[in-house]
Amino acid sequence: MNELTIEDWGLVPYADAWERQRRCFDETLEAVARNIVRPARIVLCEHPHVYTLGRSGKEANMLLGEEQLERIGATYYHIDRGGDITYHGPGQLVCYPILYLEDFRLGLKAYVHVLEEAVIRVCASYGIASGRVDGATGVWLEGDTSRARKVCAIGVRSSHFVTMHGLALNVNTDLRYFSYIHPCGFVDKGVTSLQKELGREVPMGEVKERLCGELCGLLR
Repeated sequence: MNELTIEDWGLVPYADAWERQRRCFDETLEAVARNIVRPARIVLCEHPHVYTLGRSGKEANMLLGEEQLERIGATYYHIDRGGDITYHGPGQLVCYPILYLEDFRLGLKAYVHVLEEAVIRVCASYGIASGRVDGATGVWLEGDTSRARKVCAIGVRSSHFVTMHGLALNVNTDLRYFSYIHPCGFVDKGVTSLQKELGREVPMGEVKERLCGELCGLLR
């Protein structure tokens, strides 16, 4: 089993992180092609205010034009992951595992299940009950009720069993920025954060440690 390396990129502009991800992704793909030891990374970071639209997303789910985006200090990118539109910003923990899935005996569906399970366990460590919703990737609170609200969005890309993109867990996120989109394409479900549910700010370093611990345990 390859050793998992944890990399913390800090607060990084989305375009820079996307380019760095692609370089890591290409490096792993090349290692697979050459049948040599593959790097296995779990990248952690935060982004300045940004909206990203996945391959299957609908433009109509972005509710702002260019001038309005500029006014709120946000940028907007069409990217190569699955899923619809989502928001990233300060106070949100973004995690990009860049892995060769066959090294971990996982298919794509099982891998997404691992990401969800890691977040569910982190939420539970704070006394927050969360889970999955049929037909809606990610981690939800009260998912089977009219109070359903998402605490973590998940969108991944896999090519030749190498992954990029990943998950975005709302820790101390400014949730007002979600009001400018239909998050993940949903108009009838809300969003939340650990901070909102607990009524206090949550130390980001603590959440990073817990998430990495859960991911490493589930992947081994």
